[in-house]
Amino acid sequence: MIERITELAPYINFIDSFQDDDRYSDPMLATEEERDCNLFAAVTRPGRIVMGVFDGCLLTGLFTLLVIPDEKYMEMLAGLSRVKSAYDELLRYLEKNYSGYDADFVFNPQNDLLKDELEARGARFETEQQKMVFTHRLQQTDTGGVELLSQRYMDQYLAMHGTDMYWTGDKVAEATERFRTLIAVDGETVVGYIDVTHCFDENEPYDLFVKEECRRKGWGRKLLAGALALNEPKDMMLLVEVDNEPAIQLYESMGFIKVKRQNSITVRWKIG
Repeated sequence: MIERITELAPYINFIDSFQDDDRYSDPMLATEEERDCNLFAAVTRPGRIVMGVFDGCLLTGLFTLLVIPDEKYMEMLAGLSRVKSAYDELLRYLEKNYSGYDADFVFNPQNDLLKDELEARGARFETEQQKMVFTHRLQQTDTGGVELLSQRYMDQYLAMHGTDMYWTGDKVAEATERFRTLIAVDGETVVGYIDVTHCFDENEPYDLFVKEECRRKGWGRKLLAGALALNEPKDMMLLVEVDNEPAIQLYESMGFIKVKRQNSITVRWKIG
């Protein structure tokens, strides 16, 4: 049985039991801020629903969903269960009530139960990502040519921004309460950008891009250094594909370290 939950206090022990579980912990709940934003505050925040799967009176699965009906988009903000049938029941509920939606799931790569259920439904799996956190030890880096995005360069920024993601360039530019964007300018040409959050205790770059013909010239390092400096004294984290060794080496050289047991995988599913 699956039903909406409006009070999480009775399930604190259930939630806490996943904290140190290598296989079923949720990387989206790794910090206190993430637990509050993606789980506890979701009970009352518009556009978010918290669903519980029960076996009789026993809670077997707890899930938080972000739902945007106007865009037919959904995202699992948190998912906790050790029971295969709980994941199956959640996905069947989504198939019944949200057919045609684009859904993103970000979860623990060791969680084979959810992976199997999504794979059986033809979902698209992205590469596992390693979480890294900034140590606040940044080597001196030249940031010449890097500046905050302005209307002067908006058209160039939007033209180069990726479109195969929820946070497209136009959405990022409008969401000033969440994001700020730094651009790399060579002469009068925008050659790269970094979209980075600024509203959290631990912020993160959402998208870092440099034009192919301008790579290996230090623009990526400049953009990230500018974002790190602008973010101080807050913390910064990022996600990098586990097999992208050059990027990992770059981030380590700039003061990032790998975090154990907080890797994630993103899966995209067209429901139904």
